[in-house]
Amino acid sequence: MNLFYHEQIYRGKKILTRVKNFPIVVCGAGAIGSNLIENLVRQGFANLTVIDKDRVEGQNINTQVWIQKEIGALKANALKFKMFEIAGVEITSVPKLLDSDHKFKKFVKERCFLIIDAFDNSKSRQLVQKFCREQSIDCLHIGFSTGYGEIIWDEDYRVPDDKGRDNCNYPLARNLILLLIAVASETIIKFIDRQKKENYTITLGDFEIRKYIP
Repeated sequence: MNLFYHEQIYRGKKILTRVKNFPIVVCGAGAIGSNLIENLVRQGFANLTVIDKDRVEGQNINTQVWIQKEIGALKANALKFKMFEIAGVEITSVPKLLDSDHKFKKFVKERCFLIIDAFDNSKSRQLVQKFCREQSIDCLHIGFSTGYGEIIWDEDYRVPDDKGRDNCNYPLARNLILLLIAVASETIIKFIDRQKKENYTITLGDFEIRKYIP
């Protein structure tokens, strides 16, 4: 019996080809970005670009996808090698600082259907939002702080300030991060399949996933 039979009944067969070829740029390869890319690649996505200037640090091991021997490596490049090792998928890595519209246009060379904002600071999020709005590119913002996470399409998104607590390297934040990744991945698939945009919030304290309606 085909192991994908029940999934194909629910999704349909064509969606696998569509997600494989759908071009997505992920901005940030930290707790959200690295886990999201790994999850998407394992689900069959293959047309992915990751932009991140940072290097892997020891404190990143708990909540991100890295292992000890990758400490010191550029995150974007390490993620590229890791995805090929996992699934034979060649993603595009851009280990550069994203600090201007000019650089954004340079990095996003080909037609991009979706940009994921997985950055952890207001300045970078604002740059992503500005670029996507000027270029009319769909954008999904994913972020979290303390016990709260959100997955919000750009039309309904307000860039938060940097006053909140940064939990990206706190080991027990991993459960919230993985919940966010699962819901975000499903949100992306629904968008590709039906052009459906749904916003979600997640609160870890009461273990609730809620649709967010502004």
